Amino acid sequence: MQTSSTHDRIVVAASRLIQRQGYVGTGIKQIAKEADATLGSVYHFFPGGKEAVAVAAIAHGREEFADLLRTALDGEDGPAEAVDACARLLARELRASGWTDGCPVTAAALETLGSDNPIQQACADALRTWQNLVAEKLLGCGFPSPEARDLAATVINTLEGAEVTAQVTRSEDPLLLAGRHLSRLIASYA
Repeated sequence: MQTSSTHDRIVVAASRLIQRQGYVGTGIKQIAKEADATLGSVYHFFPGGKEAVAVAAIAHGREEFADLLRTALDGEDGPAEAVDACARLLARELRASGWTDGCPVTAAALETLGSDNPIQQACADALRTWQNLVAEKLLGCGFPSPEARDLAATVINTLEGAEVTAQVTRSEDPLLLAGRHLSRLIASYA
């Protein structure tokens, strides 16, 4: 039982650290310390070292963010309202974190651009997962598949950019504005 707990603490600690300070700025020793684990434990669970920990951390962040999106999307019947609810929930969560807990993949994705490595692949998988969640909502509301997929990509792309802008400006406004305009866009297709 302790084995799973130590593993999970390592993944969660790495996820938070990478989210806040990036992949490059996060060290294995810091992950171990934050997880209240030994360095040996980190290498026991992740023999691939920092990259392996990062891939697991990004997968964890992907699922946390997916849960947040599901909550917002499932909380509204209409697709336009659901997309706006996503932006509002992201804004509320970002403010509550003191502007530090934005997208769980942004920093790692930007730091590993131009390479085809497991971290970049995990980041791309996260974005696809989130786009699929939005697309499923739109498909469930009767949108044709090509439009639903295109709109879902637009929603995630816009929310990602708005979230970074909100962090930099320490304001909910970029996310709230993006939510309102995405809502209008979605409504124009209905």
